Amino acid sequence: MKKINRKTILGILLGIFIIMQFWQIDKTNPPVDKKLDFIEITKPSEAIATMLKDACYDCHSHEVKYPWYSNIAPVSWWVKGHIDNGLGEVNFSEWGKYESKKANHKLEESYEKVEKKEMPLTPYLIAHSSARLTEEQRAELVTFFKSKMTD
Repeated sequence: MKKINRKTILGILLGIFIIMQFWQIDKTNPPVDKKLDFIEITKPSEAIATMLKDACYDCHSHEVKYPWYSNIAPVSWWVKGHIDNGLGEVNFSEWGKYESKKANHKLEESYEKVEKKEMPLTPYLIAHSSARLTEEQRAELVTFFKSKMTD
C-alpha cells in the first residue's frame, strides 16, 4: 500500500475547502415592519435600545449584520445556524405578532438568559466587543425585560 505524503493530504484538504465555498449561506434579511419591532413597541431608553441592537438583534431580528467571516464556509454555516436558532427562540422584528402570553414567556426567557450570562453567546462576544455587557448593563436589561411583562 502506498503511503500518502503531507503535500497530498494538504492538497486534498485545500480542494475540499475550496469546494465548500460554493455552498454559501443566504444572507438576505426579510423586510422589517417597524410597527412590529420590539424597540418600536416597547420604547426603551436610548441606552437599552443600543444594548438590544448590539447584544441581541444580530441573532434575534431581521436586522442581521453579517460579519466578513460569514463569507467563509464552514464558519458561515455555523454562523447561519446560530442565527436561525436565535430567530427560532425569539424574533424581535416580529414582536408585534406575539400574543401576550407568548410575549411574556419570551421576556421571561430573555431576562433569565441575560441574568445567567447565557446570552449573548460567548463566541459572539469574542468577535463583537460592543455586545459585551457589564454587570450593570445586564441588570438594566433584566429590569427592562421584567418591566415589559403584562399581567
